[in-house]
Amino acid sequence: MQLKHLRTLLSPQDGAAKVTCMAWSQNNAKFAVCTVDRVVLLYDEHGERRDKFSTKPADMKYGRKSYMVKGMAFSPDSTKIAVGQTDNIIYVYKIGEDWGDKKVICNKFIQTSAVTCLQWPMENNITFGLAEGKVRLANTKTNKSSTIYGTDSYVVSLTTNCSGKGILSGHADGTIVRYFLADEGSGESQGKLINHPCPPYALAWATNSIVAAGCDRRIVAYGKEGQVLQTFDYSRDPQEREFTTAATSPGGQSVVLGSYDRLRVLNWSPRRSIWEEAKPKEIANLYTVTALAWKRDGSRLCAGTLCGGVEQFDCCLRRSIYKNKFELTYVGPSQVIVKNLSSGTRVVLKSHYGYEVEEVKILGKERYLVAHTSDTLLLGDLNTNRLSEIAWQGSGGNEKYFFENENVCMIFNAGELTLVEYGNNDTLGSVRTEFMNPHLISVRINERRQKGMEENKKLAYLIDIKTIAIVDLIGGYNIGTISHESRVDWLELNETGHKLLFRDRKLRLHLYDIESCSKTMILNFCSYVQWVPGSDVLVAQNRNSLCVWYNIEAPERVTMTSVKGDVVGLEREGGKTEVMVTEGVTTVAYTLDENLIEFGTAIDDGNYNRAAAFLETLKMTPETEAMWKTLSKLALEARQLHIAEWCFSALGHVAKARFLHETNKIADQVSQEYASIGGEGTDFYRVRARLAMLEKNYKLAEMIFLEQNAVEEAMNMYQELHRWDECIAVAEAKGHPALEKLRRGYYQWLMDTQQEERAGELKESQGDGLAAISLYLKAGLPARAARLVLTREELLANTELVEHITAALIKGELYERAGDLFEKIRNPQRALECYCKGSAFMKAVELARLAFPVQVMKLEEAWGDHLVQQKQLDAAINHYIEARCSIKAIEAALGARQWKKAIYILDLQDRNTASKYYPRVAQHYASLQEYEIAEELYIKGDRTKDAIDMYTQAGAWEQAHKLAMKCMRPEDVSVLYITQAQEMEKQGKYREAERLYVTVEEPDLAITMFKKHKLYDDMIRLVGKHHPDLLGDTHLHLGKELEAEGRLQEAEYHYLEAQEWKATVNMYRSNGLWEEAYRVAKTHGGANAHKQVAYLWAKSLGGEAAVRLLNKLGLLEAAIDHAADNCSFEFAFELSRLALKHKTPDIHLKYAMYLEDEGKFEEAEAEFIRAGKPKEAVLMFVHNQDWEAAQRVAEAHDPDSVADVLVGQARGALEEKDFQKAEGLLLRAQRPGLALNYYKEAGLWSDALRICKDYMPGQLEALQEEYEREATKKGARGMEGLVEQARQWEQAGEHSLAVDCYLKVRDTGSSGLVEKCWMKAAELSIKFLPPQRSLEVVRTIGPQLIGIGKHSAAAELYLNLDLVKEAIDAFMEGEEWNKAKRVAKELDPRYEDYVDQHYKDFLKNQGKVDSLVGVDVVAALDLYVEQGQWDKCIETATKQNYKILHKYVALYATHLIREGDCAQALALYVQHGAPANPQNFNIYKRIFTDMVNSPGTNSAEAYHSWADLRDVLFNLCENLVKSSEANSPAHEEFETMLLIAHYYATRSAAQSIKQLETVAAKLSVSLLRHTQLLPADKAFYEAGIAAKAVGWENMAFIFLNRFLDLTDAIEEGTLDALDHSDFQDTDIPFEVPLPAKQHIPETQREEVRDWVLTVSMDQRLEQVLPRDERGAYEASLVAASTGVRALPCLITGYPILRNKIDFKRPGTAVNKDNWNKFLMAIKTSHSPVCQDVLKFISEWCGGIPSTSFSFQ
Repeated sequence: MQLKHLRTLLSPQDGAAKVTCMAWSQNNAKFAVCTVDRVVLLYDEHGERRDKFSTKPADMKYGRKSYMVKGMAFSPDSTKIAVGQTDNIIYVYKIGEDWGDKKVICNKFIQTSAVTCLQWPMENNITFGLAEGKVRLANTKTNKSSTIYGTDSYVVSLTTNCSGKGILSGHADGTIVRYFLADEGSGESQGKLINHPCPPYALAWATNSIVAAGCDRRIVAYGKEGQVLQTFDYSRDPQEREFTTAATSPGGQSVVLGSYDRLRVLNWSPRRSIWEEAKPKEIANLYTVTALAWKRDGSRLCAGTLCGGVEQFDCCLRRSIYKNKFELTYVGPSQVIVKNLSSGTRVVLKSHYGYEVEEVKILGKERYLVAHTSDTLLLGDLNTNRLSEIAWQGSGGNEKYFFENENVCMIFNAGELTLVEYGNNDTLGSVRTEFMNPHLISVRINERRQKGMEENKKLAYLIDIKTIAIVDLIGGYNIGTISHESRVDWLELNETGHKLLFRDRKLRLHLYDIESCSKTMILNFCSYVQWVPGSDVLVAQNRNSLCVWYNIEAPERVTMTSVKGDVVGLEREGGKTEVMVTEGVTTVAYTLDENLIEFGTAIDDGNYNRAAAFLETLKMTPETEAMWKTLSKLALEARQLHIAEWCFSALGHVAKARFLHETNKIADQVSQEYASIGGEGTDFYRVRARLAMLEKNYKLAEMIFLEQNAVEEAMNMYQELHRWDECIAVAEAKGHPALEKLRRGYYQWLMDTQQEERAGELKESQGDGLAAISLYLKAGLPARAARLVLTREELLANTELVEHITAALIKGELYERAGDLFEKIRNPQRALECYCKGSAFMKAVELARLAFPVQVMKLEEAWGDHLVQQKQLDAAINHYIEARCSIKAIEAALGARQWKKAIYILDLQDRNTASKYYPRVAQHYASLQEYEIAEELYIKGDRTKDAIDMYTQAGAWEQAHKLAMKCMRPEDVSVLYITQAQEMEKQGKYREAERLYVTVEEPDLAITMFKKHKLYDDMIRLVGKHHPDLLGDTHLHLGKELEAEGRLQEAEYHYLEAQEWKATVNMYRSNGLWEEAYRVAKTHGGANAHKQVAYLWAKSLGGEAAVRLLNKLGLLEAAIDHAADNCSFEFAFELSRLALKHKTPDIHLKYAMYLEDEGKFEEAEAEFIRAGKPKEAVLMFVHNQDWEAAQRVAEAHDPDSVADVLVGQARGALEEKDFQKAEGLLLRAQRPGLALNYYKEAGLWSDALRICKDYMPGQLEALQEEYEREATKKGARGMEGLVEQARQWEQAGEHSLAVDCYLKVRDTGSSGLVEKCWMKAAELSIKFLPPQRSLEVVRTIGPQLIGIGKHSAAAELYLNLDLVKEAIDAFMEGEEWNKAKRVAKELDPRYEDYVDQHYKDFLKNQGKVDSLVGVDVVAALDLYVEQGQWDKCIETATKQNYKILHKYVALYATHLIREGDCAQALALYVQHGAPANPQNFNIYKRIFTDMVNSPGTNSAEAYHSWADLRDVLFNLCENLVKSSEANSPAHEEFETMLLIAHYYATRSAAQSIKQLETVAAKLSVSLLRHTQLLPADKAFYEAGIAAKAVGWENMAFIFLNRFLDLTDAIEEGTLDALDHSDFQDTDIPFEVPLPAKQHIPETQREEVRDWVLTVSMDQRLEQVLPRDERGAYEASLVAASTGVRALPCLITGYPILRNKIDFKRPGTAVNKDNWNKFLMAIKTSHSPVCQDVLKFISEWCGGIPSTSFSFQ
């Protein structure tokens, strides 16, 4: 990077007037300079001064010159400036976005020492250094500052890294400290990093290292962890002086250091990974550089000097102009500024990873940037300034970019499509596709935001030519796949990504709904289609119709307009949408209905009011009606009921509109009632229930009513709807008192409305059968009455009732049901009569078969007659057959048109009976044109003449002729037909004549007839039909005749029909009609024929004219290829010479191939080499097996082919079975693998193994295994083969081989066979093989048997060979524990413990704890602990000894403490006692600590918690006295804790009685002497609040003031700033632990702060603690003047100076006044907690002094 001086921004003065600091804004628009006069000057980016303002001192009383500005920085949003001053303050000025905006101070941060340096790296966070060595953070949002870290040395410099997430501070002692404000995942350490030899005033943090310099005139570059990388030593240079300041380029690739008259530049070399020094910038009389500031885009550097001058330098590596439109300035290896020369706009292109930018291109209508680095790809939109950098491995520049979508760049590379969203540094998605056309890819990125959808990114693309995939780019998953039957040539998603349009090759337009996965074809012959921007309206063209879908949800509703031209585009602006159509030379605009478009948009935006307003302006058409319906549905879903009412009114749905009107009234009324609390009327239960009713979802409405216990309303709803059953069900479910009344009302309503049937059903459901029957009969429903009687035996016994019912049934002609009833009461005669009357013949026949068999046939005939009367003729047929009435059966079959059945029956009858019926059936088949069947039936009925007439009428002359031939002589038939045909010909009825000629097999006569009359089409048809072999000749003959007559167009048709397009072309050529010849060849002559004609045409023209013609036809290149293909190489060379010189090598190649085919190999070789294809020459010689020539050419021109030549030669040797020669050639070609394969294929395994061993030893083992497999394959097939082989070996006595064979048997799908084979192998090995071998076999088989679950078999095998342990293991693995124990006990008792241990482990793993208790208690307890069953664990441990119990109590307590349940842990020790185990001390201490730290314990309600803690500690101390830990430090500490717990418990007891308020306050004050064990802030707060409550305001003020100091110290993280003067000469400790957190909430802290501030402002209190007669603080046990320590009172904790009452326990006493006061309070209040305190004191102190009071 080079520095070039541009201008002087501020002229230097004659004397020292140094520029103290400078800063560039983040947006590069502003530059600020602070002068020695403490004035901030503001410049624009061009260096023009635009504004200024003066800074102000912290306190005006010290004057305006009482400070210096040491640091200055812009906020990240460039609207504020932070100024750090030496008068211990930082001001933040709001300067606004525009020049001249008013400057106001928006933040100020007062510090304890001078600010020395300042940075503003992140939003709201200003970092700065102080003279006292601290580095602090100021938060502009909260207006508070806090210390990040502190040192003891002056902060001389402060800098940030490139990302602004980390800071470095340099200190006067040479220390450099690193700190990260936010984690950026670099893994770098923080804290003290470097000890520089001198104060690092010049400090810079570059991308790859840290650069520091100072007064020793050395520049040192340090690595990321502080190691020295490089040193630049100028200490011996007499011209160089100390380095004063440094700046890093924004890209972190360059560092500039300022000294005297000089700027030194260091550039980082990524390739060498070192700093390289550029030529220093030396400027005479510049004097010392005091400040440096680098513009954020890296293009400018400003230097401030000691004399007050500011110089501006241009920084760049190189600069270039791109297409005379853009200037590219490389300000660093990884940063480029792109400037538009016409508009002056600039974009900074930067690699965030520091990679070097290699090349910048501006593509896509000069709007989009594309740049490569070694590992990434940079993309950007110049219009919106959105830049992206994605990881991208170089692919040789083969990427193709498409910029059709404004939001996304599409990159195609190696069959993969990658999408990059501008402004996003991650790829949006990547898919595999071969289709690069942008019309076959559609991407939608948040183009039209919809309600409830934050992100909407979708892609549609082609997987193959017929399959579309739709992908959700946010989730990265496929949301739809469309398989289409035809090729897709266009697709596009709508803006919301919910619909997909696509068009196929047949110009059919399809719409796909992504949510429902439904596809609809909406238009044919679609030539143009487009979505209207900003809406879901669709425009398409179908031939001369413009089609518009205003509501795409109803694709069948389309608006069509006639147009005369082609649609070319769509324009939407100024509230108007126009379709542009070209009609001839003019373009006409067709305006779309903007209201309908706006309707769709309003719906998508959820603005239903606007949508309804639009529709209101339209006439009611089918489209408008569909939109009203859509809006009504959406409004109901969105609970916008007024809109829904509007919609239903517009649609004329009066009932729904009225219902919604009433609902809206309710909702509005509720909204008004609850307006104050913001309730929604639509959420009111009655509104929701009515909406459910509107949707006919009465169950939901009922549920809503019942949720609100509105049972009456639910019942009323059902009553209004006359749904009495549901109403009664609700009443029953809710036990409503009006249930019976409802039932009676329902019954009465049914009777009143004459619904006797429903009333009967009701009575029937209530079990009142007689009443139900009565009602049924009254309702004229005797069948229902009969059904009820039939189901109840007791009703059947009532003969009078049955008679009454049967009479009613017969009267009502319900004979079948009457018959059922008679049959049920065993009256078959009456039943049969009724069945017959009621035509219930099925039941009648069944009854007759049982009771009257003789009548069955008669009944069947009657049944058939009945069915015939009912026109059910097909059903009657079978009954007539059963009744043996054949004639009736035939008539029924004919009447039912059951022709096949009729034929079947007729075939069974005698000829005389059947003959009269056959013609009727035949006529039917003749009408169906099933002439063969009809003919057969006519013949059966002796009506042959009718059959001939049938064929004649049907024009079936051949069949008629065939049948006639049977009845007439052939000659007579022919004469008859030909004579008739000639008559037809004379009448001009050529078709009829043709048919007659053909019938008598004289088609030639018909052909002659057609030729004579020049009816060539019919002539050709007949020739094609009767002489297909002559068809082509006929066409050709006709073509020649027509050509001779000059009828060229007709001749063309016949030539083409004869497939003689060449004859057509020659005809046109001979007539000079080259254009026609070219047309025919292009249409009919295949892919290359037209090229051949064009070629001949061009050849006839020759020279330049030929070139012009071929260029016009676009066939120049094809003509050259054709000439070469047809061996016209001279013409080809001429054309390529005139127009396409680059085709010359191709012609040489084709010429070479021609020469090769001609056998002219030497000439072909030369041509191949001229064509640059020596490999083809090699292949030519290889093909001809001229190996010498092939090798010569390969060695001379294509060395890569030498190996292929050798391999080819080897193949030839192999074909001749010369393996040795082939092997030698392949080894020369370094292809031993091929040799190996050839040997394997030839079965020469020994040679294959030899080759493998010598040349491919790594594959030797695999080859040997393959050889063995091959050998196995050649033996017996499969596992059965192995078993058979094994048996043969066994019979032959080869037991070892048999065992091997059996062992090879694997899973055959039959585990039984496998097991038998393995057991056989074991048996043979034990019987016949040596012991060592049999042991190996059994050890092999055993695990395999276990693997298939045969544990017992495996164990028995092991026992056969005395493998006891293995047998035991097998039994245990099969969970046969008793067998395992028995084997261990009987055979080897050593293993009994082994089995027991495994059994325990098994029980543990299975979680069978209850079983484990009986085996191993400790293990069971441990398992309870693992399972978290603590209650069971402690319950079981209680039954064990004391030691075990307390081990698990301690474990449980530890678990509870970790879970944060300290109270439960304390209760555990209350219940089980506290043993004096040193291992438990930490638990006791943690319980104590958690208890004193927990909130809400300063109250009377907390007594029992404190009493529990006190009692546990007392129990512990009692146990400690008896243990070896007596009088140890731990014992003393627990005694102190006991005393504290006693004070807390006594304080809680005292807080419950008003008269002991001062005792509680004294206890709170006394607890302050123990703040080394208590949270100090909480203790002082409680003491202060207690003192304030009892009126001790002096003490309250001091304690609460101390509390506030402690809260500040907690914020700061240190107690160093605490003032202890108020507590001198007291026993309140100074050195206490700093609480980790605030124990008092913010609101209470603010209250205390306000009170203290108020009291201090009044100045009515003296800030001293009260003193007693000793002259000491009244609550202090130690008198400062004498050092005498008084005993504390057990009731108040205050020192006992007089009136002391001693207890039996040494060192315990009370003040008599306090004691009496406490006893009196107990007497008057009978407080149980105070009595408990006395009881505890009695236990602790060995009884209480004699008194008349008893707490029993």
